[in-house]
Amino acid sequence: GRAIVTAFAVAGANVVIADAREADAQATATEIRKEVGARILAIGADVTKLKDMEGVRDAALRDFGAIDILVNNAGWDRLMPFLKTAPDLWDRVIGINYGGVLNTCYAVLPQMVSRKQGAIINISSDSARVGSLGEAVYSGAKAAVIAFSKTIAREHARDNIRVNVICPGLVDTPLLQEIQHEEFGQKVLGSIVNYIPLKRFAKPEDIAPMVVFLASDAASYITGQVTSINGGLTMAG
Repeated sequence: GRAIVTAFAVAGANVVIADAREADAQATATEIRKEVGARILAIGADVTKLKDMEGVRDAALRDFGAIDILVNNAGWDRLMPFLKTAPDLWDRVIGINYGGVLNTCYAVLPQMVSRKQGAIINISSDSARVGSLGEAVYSGAKAAVIAFSKTIAREHARDNIRVNVICPGLVDTPLLQEIQHEEFGQKVLGSIVNYIPLKRFAKPEDIAPMVVFLASDAASYITGQVTSINGGLTMAG
């Protein structure tokens, strides 16, 4: 998220950060203001709650007048075999990874429709395209994001709204580091870097440029597409 908002700020966009961890959002906003001088609004909000997303929308419209771009980047997971999971984990994984996309789109799309313009970029996962050991519920939720995005792309092409999906592979984030410290995560991820043709995990900065591109006029004829950024680990057609 930090890499994405930084890339947008560098590109000249006004940015709204919505994060359940408000202190982190505020720290990121302060850091980017110092580095780039961009206009940034940071708000504490939970993507699993529609009212929170409506509040973020209203704040963005109040401060900036319109929302041209929506990026759904929130995600969370725990690595474990499906039969060791429980319904409360399913609810949280689905609520953040898929429900959050539903909530933000439901909140933001109407004003994009009214203005007949907009770009939505949803961050899914390569696990949604090929499956991933220990991530059954997460993979399913991220696959739902792909199907939902394609449907919204079809429904709102007439409104000049483009919707695309990015599927990262393994990205070196705090969440990945946390998973690697768990016993099952160590077993699954311990040697996986050896199977990546480019021989490393992605950095967040490897993902952000594609997000900015898909939001830009340079991608004005691209909608309903799914792009993997994974160092070649999978090469899905």
